[in-house]
Amino acid sequence: MDAAWAGSALILPEQRWMIEGIEAVDSFVFNPHKWLFTNFDCSAYFVRDPEALTRTLAINPAYLASREGGRVIDYRDWGVPLGRRFRALKLWFVIRSYGVEELRRRLASHIAWAQELAGQVAADPAFDLVSPVSLALFNFRHHPPGLDDEAELDRLNARLLEALNDSGRLYLTQNRVKGRYAIRFSVGQTSTTRDHVQRAWGVIKETAARL
Repeated sequence: MDAAWAGSALILPEQRWMIEGIEAVDSFVFNPHKWLFTNFDCSAYFVRDPEALTRTLAINPAYLASREGGRVIDYRDWGVPLGRRFRALKLWFVIRSYGVEELRRRLASHIAWAQELAGQVAADPAFDLVSPVSLALFNFRHHPPGLDDEAELDRLNARLLEALNDSGRLYLTQNRVKGRYAIRFSVGQTSTTRDHVQRAWGVIKETAARL
């Protein structure tokens, strides 16, 4: 199971439903560097049967033998590279620095702010919310009243995204939702506040009005 971005939200009790059925999964991975304030790169990887993994990846030449063999976990056998960085230390420092409750509070705030903004987008006659809110992420597009040609709307939104990113005031990415060009809005940076999210919406509307 690849829970790359969304897996961080599992620290929230109200989001634990997303992991229902995990008992049928052989492996689970998510990336704390995507939404848990940990510097790139850091992936948390869980496996049901570690021996199946190490049977596949372990190499045991004489020069790697040690007296601790069999008494410690050799993480060199858990992936393709023989050597690896101590990524877990970064995540440990994040948890120690913020505490689990503060991490939960921040992620819950990101979700609430994204839901609030998605509601504002849906209520604006010049914009479409083109996908439901997923945690702190949604897709939208600029749709001026009277402009219904899909190809032209795609071009308009591509220009809008380019103008927004060129402004240096925010950075968004593109997507395709049911074949339509869309713009992705995601809340998740460590120091983001509700004011940042609302100001971003102001920039989006201001920029769209100039196109």
